[in-house]
Amino acid sequence: MKAVILAGGLGTRISEETVNRPKPMIGIGGRPLLWHIMKIYSSHGIHDFVICCGYMGYVIKEYFANYFLHMSDVTFDMSQNSMEIHERHAEPWRVTLVDTGDTTQTGGRLGRVRNYLQDDDAFCFTYGDGLADIDISAEIAFHRGHGKLATVAAVQPPGRFGALELDGSSVSAFVEKPLGDGGFINGGFFVLSPAVLDLIDHDQTVFEGPVLGELIQRGQLAAFEHTGFWRPMDTLRDKLVLEDLWNRGAAPWKNW
Repeated sequence: MKAVILAGGLGTRISEETVNRPKPMIGIGGRPLLWHIMKIYSSHGIHDFVICCGYMGYVIKEYFANYFLHMSDVTFDMSQNSMEIHERHAEPWRVTLVDTGDTTQTGGRLGRVRNYLQDDDAFCFTYGDGLADIDISAEIAFHRGHGKLATVAAVQPPGRFGALELDGSSVSAFVEKPLGDGGFINGGFFVLSPAVLDLIDHDQTVFEGPVLGELIQRGQLAAFEHTGFWRPMDTLRDKLVLEDLWNRGAAPWKNW
């Protein structure tokens, strides 16, 4: 099975980090966010990736072109103009990088990679800016079991502030960063049938709008409830939280 990852947006809400690189290339613990997402899928046996590039896509291409250099020790012999790579740490990945345009919308980007997906019975699809400890294998099994065209991971976003529990005018408890109001939202991490691609009309089709709307209207969208860790990298604060979790060895998404 393949995993398609959107990696072409402008990342304007975290412009401090995206001036000279696309959002999925922002580092967490010395590795791009995109690498972390791919490792999540790879830990569930998915090693074939289609990356939808756009804004500064050459940065992503250069990263994978020089992947050995990023992941291994290397000796440069200047007198011989040669390079020797030591302790190669290669992933079992096949990575297809597709230029889907700088201004293409989410659905349009997916439509642009149709040729790489139409021979598969199903594929995974996610955004290049979110991490979770989601059980991808269980979601795929759930998708195959219900028979609908699409499955979305339904998640509960973290609360932004700590919550007070009151007993009259007295504080009875304090809950640091609880989940939101209990409602579920689109957490990305989809499993889709290639038939979903037929709902994409053009580059400006927004996946979260007409495509999901049509799937819902047809009764073809199922929700895989994920109540564990989930967090997008929308702001600099999100980046600092994710990096702190990684540096403390407490990253819930690290299942490899």
